[in-house]
Amino acid sequence: MSPASAAALFETTFGCAPEGVWSAPGRVNIVGEHTDYNAGLCLPIALPHRTYAAVSPRHDRLLRIVSAQSEGVVELSLDDVRPGHPGGWAAYVAGVVWALEQAGYAVGGLDVAVDGSVPLGAGLSSSAALECAVGAAISDLFGLGLLQSPTSRRDLVTACVAAENTIAQAPTGGMDQSAALLATVGHALLLDCRDHHTEQIPMTLDKQGLALLVIDTRAEHALVDGQYAERRASCEQAARELGVATLREVATSGLEERLAVLSSDLLRRRARHVVTEIARVQGVVGALRSGDFARLGEVLLDSHASMRDDFEISVPELDTAVDASVDAGALGARMTGGGFGGSAIALVPAARADEVRGRVAQAFHDKGFGAPHSFLVSPSGAARRET
Repeated sequence: MSPASAAALFETTFGCAPEGVWSAPGRVNIVGEHTDYNAGLCLPIALPHRTYAAVSPRHDRLLRIVSAQSEGVVELSLDDVRPGHPGGWAAYVAGVVWALEQAGYAVGGLDVAVDGSVPLGAGLSSSAALECAVGAAISDLFGLGLLQSPTSRRDLVTACVAAENTIAQAPTGGMDQSAALLATVGHALLLDCRDHHTEQIPMTLDKQGLALLVIDTRAEHALVDGQYAERRASCEQAARELGVATLREVATSGLEERLAVLSSDLLRRRARHVVTEIARVQGVVGALRSGDFARLGEVLLDSHASMRDDFEISVPELDTAVDASVDAGALGARMTGGGFGGSAIALVPAARADEVRGRVAQAFHDKGFGAPHSFLVSPSGAARRET
């Protein structure tokens, strides 16, 4: 899974070499879950795992798309792209072309071959990596200039979010695409989803003898089955009942008294998670800046408890990954991503990473779960042209 493998798939499928190969990373969120669509804060990093898109422009409006992770070639006219069509993974490719055209950019048909190493269905944003790799290719091939600066990259973020929301019909916020297009090596990306301001926060765990372990539980993960949309709708309902535009405007001081006016305990719990999670992002940023990694671990655990109990998006596999990691010596751990499956992260002493990984695997075995896939990661870079 490399630029060469994507280019080889392109040549095998379409009978010629691609114009170029572009890539974008998956992401893992350190803290700040379900805060993006509430105009809050989040703190993702780009993964070293990348999705590669070998692409050539066409002189018509035909889209031909193939993936090493799927069978067959998807063919359709750009004129036929609409909400829900095409379905499946091809929506994330076709949707980006559609969104850029809707935004007024002159684009056209494409031949696209995709390969990548971002784990699918793991909550590590393989969909945004695909969107942003294709978006980067479109920008270069049609001379849109969207990779030239952080400001222009934010415009591409907006298009990729529109593709996911409208064509793929997944009601996500903009965190994943922002990480894929704006992250830098060695830094976490502090993203303010209210005004789209970003700040690069140094995250050099290796200098402290620490490492970040990602645990892909391989529990089924999906954002289009209604659960994610329900959480978003609950947050919007809570904001309306509180008389604010978004839950970002609710302070943590006096929170329980403020939430008491909500019409149900469910809304109180949903809102409590978002408000306190935004504060936890600030806590993690402070801990990274001061080097207080014990505090960082505590905040990660608080975040997981909030997602498990108030937002109700954890599953037994994620809880097991977190508990086993801490029992094995992790400073802290939490589920990451949209929830209902996917992955957890653990902040571990680097020298004990293998021990933590083994203890997690044993805990999964003891509970009759399928074997997890665990791997170490470090903050990596954003979408780029490879060849």
